[in-house]
Amino acid sequence: MSQRFAVIGLDHRHVYELTQYLIDAGMECAGYWPVTTDQGVLAGYRKRFPHLPEVAEKERLLDDPTIDVIVTAAVPRDRAPLAVEAMRRGKDVMVDKPGVTSFAQLAEVERAVAETGRIFSVCFSERFQTPSTGMALQLVRDGAIGRVVQTVGLGPHRLNRPLRPAWFWERDAYGGILTDIASHQIDQFIAFTGSKRPEIASSAVGNFAVGGDFDDFGEVVLRSERATGYHRVDWFTPDGLPTWGDGRLVVLGTEGTIELRKYLDIEGRPGTDHLFLSDKAGTRYIHCEGQNLTYFRAFADDVANRTETAMTQAHCLTVCRLALEAQAKAVRITP
Repeated sequence: MSQRFAVIGLDHRHVYELTQYLIDAGMECAGYWPVTTDQGVLAGYRKRFPHLPEVAEKERLLDDPTIDVIVTAAVPRDRAPLAVEAMRRGKDVMVDKPGVTSFAQLAEVERAVAETGRIFSVCFSERFQTPSTGMALQLVRDGAIGRVVQTVGLGPHRLNRPLRPAWFWERDAYGGILTDIASHQIDQFIAFTGSKRPEIASSAVGNFAVGGDFDDFGEVVLRSERATGYHRVDWFTPDGLPTWGDGRLVVLGTEGTIELRKYLDIEGRPGTDHLFLSDKAGTRYIHCEGQNLTYFRAFADDVANRTETAMTQAHCLTVCRLALEAQAKAVRITP
């Protein structure tokens, strides 16, 4: 019998990728709850997955014993409560980032994980959905640049103001820019450095252009027993850039450097997932677009075998905690 998942929470377009990649990994989608705060997301979902059944009551999906996993890209503040509810009904959970928006939510998730033994997995798409990041991790593990001592991550995003639902502008709903976007960079710092005791050295947020109670800029400095990291996130991608953001990651090692241009090589090579490697032998370019992603298949295996190959539970919860700490400690530099 194939593994089955259901989708509850169609409030962010990331739900399209979560659904498709799990189907590609061999899981069957049992259906979705069509309630949303953004009718555009629902319309897009129906267009992409016309064969999937809509289920009017989410309780039917939560109580269905044949469903193994609940997937959600709900309003961020609603993700953790739904995940806890699903875990307590015997389901594993995959959520879009951020997985939690408050320390109280994190405590509830940790308690549910401990008491139920279910999987709570946050899909950090800037690592799990970019082949270049997977290639870079493999190169690091193979010793291509020696011991990693620092990461620099840049996560710019396009605001797309007219397309955003009302909750997008509410701090209580999205959790702040560091809780939200910077969770990607924190995840990558830990993954690339192998840090066991990461901590927030400093953080800052700003509102330079958007107005209201909204963070349009954030930065985090991370330190651990073995490495440091600087990470900047923002909502200033210009309209002239042909993608939503020029996401970059630089990994500094004792014997070389890797730089990723994940979404475009500006005025250069076409496509996504560009990797540049510099070491004692010279420089090398690797085009990673189209290479296999491993997270979703590994997640399906973890659900079947009760393992932690896609991402350890401790790693996932640590990223959530550090993102919350970065937001809570942030100096506000709004002019």
